[in-house]
Amino acid sequence: MRADVQQVADGTYLVHGSNTNWVILTEGDAVTLVDTGYPGDREQVLASLAEVGSAPEAVAAVLITHAHNDHLGSAEHLRATYGTPVLLHEAEVPHARRDFLHQVTVADVLRNGWRPGVLPWALHAIRSGGKTPVPVTGPEAFPKEGALDLPGRPVPVHTPGHTDGHVAFHLPGTGALISGDALVSGHPTSRIKGPQLLPDMFHHERARAVASLDVLAELEGDLLLPGHGPAHRGPLGEAALQARERAL
Repeated sequence: MRADVQQVADGTYLVHGSNTNWVILTEGDAVTLVDTGYPGDREQVLASLAEVGSAPEAVAAVLITHAHNDHLGSAEHLRATYGTPVLLHEAEVPHARRDFLHQVTVADVLRNGWRPGVLPWALHAIRSGGKTPVPVTGPEAFPKEGALDLPGRPVPVHTPGHTDGHVAFHLPGTGALISGDALVSGHPTSRIKGPQLLPDMFHHERARAVASLDVLAELEGDLLLPGHGPAHRGPLGEAALQARERAL
């Protein structure tokens, strides 16, 4: 399967992989890669870099919104093969090393198997490497505050709940938000379209995930680039508040 690469702003590309998105930020010959899809998406990740005129050797850093398998998939491959730094929030670094795992369990899926879309999603996730061990050997924490000195100048925004160290990345220069799984616009297990939280079974602490929407509601911009679902255009604050209302 070929990844769907969409240019959504200058130097900003949203890539739809197999049920999960990643983002490519370009600046001259350098690139920031935000998330890496499932382990089974590796060829799509590499092909998407080529499609925007880049290559894995040009990736200045891999930023990870959170260390679930469908976002962490090829991070260790890029680190080990090309020496690419893999950067996360400090609370997510041990999660990326797999000191522990905060991820939906088989038991969770079975309890929710009656819901539309859950079993087909689970089968796809397994086939794509959702249960494959993908620890990052040398993950690093990015600075606690301010824009990162990387292409796109992303600003980390701590949004705990989905995982303890989940972050979104605000792009003030383009008015965009790379929201990871803190705020999505669709998912195979959801019948809702538009801004929303993922279904409850995916969150480590749902109450904190809901509270983090208030943090996102304060950000300026009009382009949402979620970890799942299509790009959403409209005020970020309104998108976050709509998701919050749907979650209550």
